[in-house]
Amino acid sequence: MRIILIIVSLSVFYNNYAQNYPLKIALLKYDGGGDWYANPTSLPNLIGFCNKNIGTNINPQHDEVEVGSLQLFEYPFVHMTGHGNVVFSQSDVKNLRLYLESGGFLHVVDNYGLDPYIRRAIAKVFPDRELIELPVSHPVYNQTYSFPKGLPKIHEHDNKPPQGFGIFSNNRLVVFYTYESDIGDGWESPEVHNDSEEIRLKALKMGANIIQYVFNN
Repeated sequence: MRIILIIVSLSVFYNNYAQNYPLKIALLKYDGGGDWYANPTSLPNLIGFCNKNIGTNINPQHDEVEVGSLQLFEYPFVHMTGHGNVVFSQSDVKNLRLYLESGGFLHVVDNYGLDPYIRRAIAKVFPDRELIELPVSHPVYNQTYSFPKGLPKIHEHDNKPPQGFGIFSNNRLVVFYTYESDIGDGWESPEVHNDSEEIRLKALKMGANIIQYVFNN
């Protein structure tokens, strides 16, 4: 009887928890050997910042979802990161493109070393389109927080300026690739990279803009 009561209590708790946080976002799992699991504290910190500062109601615990899974369609926002190789199978390509054209959104962070692999992978998903640099006037830079110079520089890689690239479908931004910025590192807990509070705040504000743009468009 006691076990039944505990199970019922847990069920009520998780149902209430789900109702309090109806939205979930996910981290994308992919093949190829790249560390898709990099920056483990980044998404939880970003979610917490968004819920506190821009009025979102996102479940504090994000999920992990495979590129080719039907579960992909459960998430309005999917985040991708890593340092190495990315391999999308033909079924992955088909599933990801359908997800994006059906209202989904993919944010890719170049966590240094990802660039040649993600460009090749995205070209498989959208062979008929190119990643184009977004102008600083694009709404993603002008949500609650204003970034008049575009994407902020968080971590130095190859002494290149930060750039934000996009893929559009029916005039909607469906892929946002943040290059030479590494805002995902900036979302991580302070002790991970020892970034200043100013740097972390820039990264979190830019991340909040991305979330807000996705949820409002």
